[in-house]
Amino acid sequence: MSGIASKLQHNRERSHGIGSNSHAVKYLNQDYESLRRSCLEGGRLFEDDCFEALPSSLGYNELGPNSYKIRGITWKRPTELCSNPKFIVENATRTDICQGALGDCWLLAAIASLTLNKQVLSRVVPHDQSFEENYAGIFHFEFWQFGEWVDVVVDDRLPTRDGKLLFVHSAEGSEFWSALLEKAYAKLNGCYEALSGGSTTEGFEDFTGGIAERHDLSRADPHLFKIIKKALDRGSLLGCSIDITSAADSEAVTYRKLVKGHAYSVTGAEQVEYRGDTVQLIRIRNPWGQVEWNGAWSDTSSEWRYVSDDDRRRLTNRAEDGEFWMSFSDFLRQYSRLEICNLTPDALTGDEYKKWAESEFEDTWRKGVSAGGCRNYPNSFWMNPQFVIKLDEVDDDPDDGEEGCTFIVGLMQKNKRRMRKKGEDMETIGFAIYEVRSLHLKKNFFLYNCSAARSETFINLREVCNRFCLPPGEYLIIPSTFEPNKNGDFYMRVFSEKQADFQYVDIDEDDICDRFKRLFEKLAGHDVEISAFELQRILNRVLVKRDDIKTTGFSLSTCHNMVNLLDKDGSGKLGLVEFKILWAKIEKFLHILTYTDQSGCMNSSEMRMAVEAAGFSLNNPLHQIIVARYSEPCLTIDFDNFVCCLIRLGMLFKTFKTMDKDGSGVIELGFMEVMACFC
Repeated sequence: MSGIASKLQHNRERSHGIGSNSHAVKYLNQDYESLRRSCLEGGRLFEDDCFEALPSSLGYNELGPNSYKIRGITWKRPTELCSNPKFIVENATRTDICQGALGDCWLLAAIASLTLNKQVLSRVVPHDQSFEENYAGIFHFEFWQFGEWVDVVVDDRLPTRDGKLLFVHSAEGSEFWSALLEKAYAKLNGCYEALSGGSTTEGFEDFTGGIAERHDLSRADPHLFKIIKKALDRGSLLGCSIDITSAADSEAVTYRKLVKGHAYSVTGAEQVEYRGDTVQLIRIRNPWGQVEWNGAWSDTSSEWRYVSDDDRRRLTNRAEDGEFWMSFSDFLRQYSRLEICNLTPDALTGDEYKKWAESEFEDTWRKGVSAGGCRNYPNSFWMNPQFVIKLDEVDDDPDDGEEGCTFIVGLMQKNKRRMRKKGEDMETIGFAIYEVRSLHLKKNFFLYNCSAARSETFINLREVCNRFCLPPGEYLIIPSTFEPNKNGDFYMRVFSEKQADFQYVDIDEDDICDRFKRLFEKLAGHDVEISAFELQRILNRVLVKRDDIKTTGFSLSTCHNMVNLLDKDGSGKLGLVEFKILWAKIEKFLHILTYTDQSGCMNSSEMRMAVEAAGFSLNNPLHQIIVARYSEPCLTIDFDNFVCCLIRLGMLFKTFKTMDKDGSGVIELGFMEVMACFC
């Protein structure tokens, strides 16, 4: 129950605003202000015992404690590296981010794009920090993590070799905000090496709380330039890259001075008049701060001679600063993919930006309960969590005059990068979308109906995200892992151009009538008191005649539970009426079992269907508890445990309804009342 209790506590804190950007969660319970104050009062510099200046903070494999790559590394404070260190010199700019010896260019491209939006930057990098006023060797940064903002504290001891920063650094040399930001992000993810390799969208999202989408440029959306323009107008962050075909390609420079396998930032999109035609241009930045495209529309190319003086002055910059223009057509030919991070409504203030409407939900996939796998597994696919989105209003500026509702779905698996040290990797995830006319669709619906849309692919990335435009209506979104029975926590969001209603769909309660009440009259006789021992004999005598039920018989423990749960007068035995109730239920459960599966026993997937057929409406966490308590290690449930589970559920539902006198859905229990319910 600790996991459920933790989730309830988390939800309670969220409802009080904890985790919002104005009230970030203190990561590892470290409070920046109190720690800094303590250091200032004690006349000492902060040393972070939660992320120490040790090899374990560097990595676990290539940067692990025994790796030759960490030889000669020492941890130094900026005050030991230069005479006058600065946190930020004037304003943070894209040239403050130069890559070091860590393969996190994806992260640096996201940081570079971050500097283009001062409002977003100030959320991540609080500017009221310095190496002068109230300096205590401690800094803090805020990151978004799966629906909430966390405040991460670090000391300013940075890994160096030969007196120079080992990882990200500023071209300025004496500016350290980007290096400290990288350290805080490494702490959040377990170590520096955990940042090696990734997608720019991951950094985009963790710096903004936005939702990111990917575009394959080899089959680009025909409206992609318009999408890019609208994204930049909305303050979105954009990145692009060139795929590699082999390890030798990584960081290889083409003859056109583009770097393969490297993360770039997209910083502008413009149209200019060129020799009587309109040309679409894209501005791109290399986070190295150098190595620029040398083709058409590059800094010194001849194309700039044939545009207006105003456009030339406005757009050109001949410095070797890593930023350059190229035509949109060349962009589609040269680059492989584009990533766009769309910002949340609360990330933007003022009227200059157009904002998305946002809906969000988080849930879990649990083996045997809610991890049904993709549609390739029709017997379990329906078990996955289900969400309904209602789209009523069409877009204001439809593409090609076709009316529809544009929305973006992002499905994210949680905390996987942090688990790399333990050998865990990303699951393969995706989602399907169905047009619906009723809630919580069952197995048969998915057997005979096609999806209206789906994620472009199932893939082992942190997030799968796609843009859709569908006619107004109600749609069911089903997130899943590719294979069933894969445990994981996920967080799902929908961004829509217009307001949309988005809700989780729980299982409906079925009204099942008691049909099978014949056998008990023959068994009850005139003895109105039946003990647990007698009950065991009666039930096992009947079961041994049933060749459609695979069971070793009812255990005495289960029979005790049934007697205790149905015993109204506290005698420890069942009277005639109590036994009638029990037997009617057992007949019903027998019917449910044989109807659910003809093998005579059930797996955890069928258990969920059986519980539903018995008339109980449970949410996913309760189904998880049931499977954990009543299934065997192989996730099968015998008839003994099945009956025990349903009897207990029935009594709990009945007890609650009896005590919920005003129908409010809330009851208060004293200690002895709790004991009476569960003993």
